[in-house]
Amino acid sequence: MSRQEEKIWNQIKTNDSWAIFKIMGEFVEGYERMAKIGPCVSIFGSARTPENNVYYQLGKNIAERLSNEGFGIITGGGPGIMEAANKGAKESKGISVGLNIKLPFEQHPNRFIDEDKNIDFDYFFVRKVMFVKYAQSFVVMPGGFGTLDELFEAVTLIQTNKIKRFPIVLVGKDFWGGLIDWIKDQLLGQKNISPEDLDLIHLVDTPDEVVKIITSFYKGRDLRPNF
Repeated sequence: MSRQEEKIWNQIKTNDSWAIFKIMGEFVEGYERMAKIGPCVSIFGSARTPENNVYYQLGKNIAERLSNEGFGIITGGGPGIMEAANKGAKESKGISVGLNIKLPFEQHPNRFIDEDKNIDFDYFFVRKVMFVKYAQSFVVMPGGFGTLDELFEAVTLIQTNKIKRFPIVLVGKDFWGGLIDWIKDQLLGQKNISPEDLDLIHLVDTPDEVVKIITSFYKGRDLRPNF
C-alpha cells in the first residue's frame, strides 16, 4: 500500500469512528421525542403518488379513521402517500408525526406534520428503528423499494421474535395480490417459510377493514413500545 493509499484509509477509519457519535445522537433524539407521543400507527407508501390517485385518498381516509380511534399517525414525512396520511391525521385533529430522511431528491417535509413532531434523520436504519419501536401497527400502501424494505423488515423481526407481534396490513389487493401469490407459490412452496408466517400479513381494500384488524388485535392488550 502506498503512502497516499494509507493516508486515505486512515482518514476513512477516523471518519467512521466519529460517525458513531452522530448515529448515537439520532437515536437519542428519536427515542426522547417519540417516547412522549403515545400509541401510533406507521403508514407507508410511495412518495410519488399524486393527490388525485385513489390510493392517496384511501391513505388519507385510513389515517382519519385511525386518528378517530386514538392512534397517532407516523409517516416518512414526505409527499405522496406520506402526505396523505399526515393530512388525514391533521384534519382529524390527531397526532401527525413525520420521520424525514435527508435525500438529494423526492423527500421534503409535507405541511401536515405537527411542528413539534417533525424529526430529521441522515441514516435510514435509525429511522426504521423509530418506525418499528413506536408503532402499534404497520399500514402499507402501494409503494416502491423503500416501502418493500420497511414491510419485510417488520415481517422478519416478528418472524424471528426480535419484536413482539403487531398487525401488518397491506392495503390494495390489486397491487399486493401478485406479491402474496408469489410468496405462497415460491417461499412457502419451497418451504423457505412456514405456513403460519403468512398469518403475519393481512390483505385488505377498505379503511373499515384496516381499523377492524388493528382495534381487534389490541382489545385487551397493552399499547407500548415494541422493544
